Amino acid sequence: MRSSAVAPLLVVLLALASSGCGQGGADAATTSKPKCPAALKLGWQTLANRIDTDVYCPAWLPNPLVGKIDKGEAGAADNAVLSVSKDKSYLASWIWVEAQTGEVHVILRAYPGRTTIPTCVVTEAGSGAQVKHRVPCFADPHGTVHAGPITATLYTVNQGADQWHLVYAWRHAGSLYTASQHVAAPLTYDTVNADLRRILTHLVVVAPAA
Repeated sequence: MRSSAVAPLLVVLLALASSGCGQGGADAATTSKPKCPAALKLGWQTLANRIDTDVYCPAWLPNPLVGKIDKGEAGAADNAVLSVSKDKSYLASWIWVEAQTGEVHVILRAYPGRTTIPTCVVTEAGSGAQVKHRVPCFADPHGTVHAGPITATLYTVNQGADQWHLVYAWRHAGSLYTASQHVAAPLTYDTVNADLRRILTHLVVVAPAA
């Protein structure tokens, strides 16, 4: 009698396991090591070779963005802009905007060979004249998050292209890296923060070719 009572319970448990427990089960797949999709790999490999520094391929970006940079060139992918400075720091930006719907804007940055937060020039009105001064580009830290090998600090007051964005910054192999997303309606602070954490868990290091 006992065995006949246990059998239906086992069937239910097996069914739940095979279903992945819904969306939560799908997200659990992030515990496996992410890989840079083949469609993205060439661009990120080219960029890593160009600046002779590790870069992060984003295996996941919020819909409808795709983290492609075609051959590491500026503006080569559909909705991507890549800018590389003389000091080898880079900014990769993807943006999607639709009237009456909203905006999705993600930026990845790297500062090869430096781990300190850069400064940005801001202009403020004072005493009848505009005053320019330098401030940290990323400020107002709000704790850290662990995503695989990455330990990143959240910054909520940011400048330049990252203004009105949430920014996560971390250090890897002697360089500073950041990932940011614009907080713009209909996206909320919590939604963007969740998106960024998922981006972090899906970043894949691409090293320069030997």
